[in-house]
Amino acid sequence: MSSKSTASSENLLDELQSTLAHGTVARRVETLRRVTDLFINGAVEFSNEQIALFDDVFQCLIVHIETSAKALLSNRLAPIDTAPPLTIRTLAFDDLIEVAGPVLSRSERLEDEVLIETARNKSQAHLMAISTRRVLSSAVTDVLVLRGNDEVIQSTVNNPGAEFTERGFSRLVNRAEGDDNLATCIGVRPAMPRHLYLKLLAKASATVRARLEAANPQQAGEVPNAVQEATRRARSAPSAITQQTAIAHALVKSLFDDGRLDERQVAAFAEGGKFDETNASIAALANVSLSIAESMMVETRAEGVMILAKVAGMSWLTVRAIINMRDELSGSEPTDLTACKDTFERLRPSTAQQVLRFHRMQQAAAPAA
Repeated sequence: MSSKSTASSENLLDELQSTLAHGTVARRVETLRRVTDLFINGAVEFSNEQIALFDDVFQCLIVHIETSAKALLSNRLAPIDTAPPLTIRTLAFDDLIEVAGPVLSRSERLEDEVLIETARNKSQAHLMAISTRRVLSSAVTDVLVLRGNDEVIQSTVNNPGAEFTERGFSRLVNRAEGDDNLATCIGVRPAMPRHLYLKLLAKASATVRARLEAANPQQAGEVPNAVQEATRRARSAPSAITQQTAIAHALVKSLFDDGRLDERQVAAFAEGGKFDETNASIAALANVSLSIAESMMVETRAEGVMILAKVAGMSWLTVRAIINMRDELSGSEPTDLTACKDTFERLRPSTAQQVLRFHRMQQAAAPAA
């Protein structure tokens, strides 16, 4: 720093010592303004040690000052990448959104840990501020989706910098039922797991389907084909097949062609939570199309899984792994495995084959319908 700024700092430190010892609130606010000016003017050049010193000073000064002064400090420090981290954290945890909002929405100094704690414990206004950040990790959006009201959910989904876990997408699909705007926003987001995209389409209204067609004009003819009655029609939505899904399908085809695809591999895919691989594997072993397998795999009840598995000659242990995977990925209530096991053991292969033939006929008739 220059000799002039050094002298200014020394004078300010004398004033600070006096203010902290016996200054009025007004004097404390004025000193805070001057310290903030000093920090902002030299923020780029300050070392970590100097930033830590400012952190201590700010922490002392913001005790017992009025809301407007803290809100002003929050607004001034929020855009600065080297802002004192403890001060930013203190402002973020403030109960008043006027104080917390600027740093929650803009400060790059806030770590996910702070954002998650705030999202779990503060008001919907705090969650709304977080939802507008430039980047939102999936760990943060998980909490926003779990606790947020409709406005927070919409803001989070509309944020192009937001990432979502599979569980987060599942909760969004459930929240979107009856909400056309939310369903449309979710449907056009990239990287949405295919089985959840299919579930979203199965519940979609005509309005949502029309919007998705408009959003993907090159695939306009495919969206209606993908929206069939969930328990009876096969879904086929190429617009929803991501590169990850295509890679999974190619891997399973390679294993099948080489004679290396067996029940043990299917169970391993299911236990690893790999829906695309599990679906493609059971389709290959049951000798049905991917779309038929998908339609049966994403049914609300587990009968479709059991029919496919019975045709493919799989054991109950593998069926159980697939059902558990479905429950985990969808975030739904655990399936009654005891009842399912009883049904699976009583299910005859011939009956399963007959049901599967019905599904094939349904798929063949779907385009005409």
